[in-house]
Amino acid sequence: MSDEVQRLMRDLGGIPQDLRRQLRPGLRGAGRIVADEAKRRASWSSRIPRATTVSVRFAGSPGVRVIVNRRKAPHARPHEHGGRPGQFRHPLFGDRSRWYSQRARPFLAPALEAKGRAAEREISRVVDRVTRDAGFR
Repeated sequence: MSDEVQRLMRDLGGIPQDLRRQLRPGLRGAGRIVADEAKRRASWSSRIPRATTVSVRFAGSPGVRVIVNRRKAPHARPHEHGGRPGQFRHPLFGDRSRWYSQRARPFLAPALEAKGRAAEREISRVVDRVTRDAGFR
């Protein structure tokens, strides 16, 4: 992530409420660029794409996040495997006496790798437009 976008994410908490309302749809759209790619990469699952959403936060730790609901797709996190290829192990049908190795299928990290720059450009474009419309230079 570029330094400019990281600074922006840190500064989002200080943005006035009316500008937040104007920024939110554009930031969500930028997040959808990555989320759509993640859904495409996880198309092998019937649940992961439907459980994938975009969240925009201005308070706490602000930013645009692509989130997979763990209740709807509990298998997403093991398959993501920290964004690395490889294998993970789990009990066979919950039987802790029998363990099974399964190939990881990362989808979020590769989606960010593939579409992160496009999302950054969209974030930059949205912020420029909203701040210019608000009278900032």
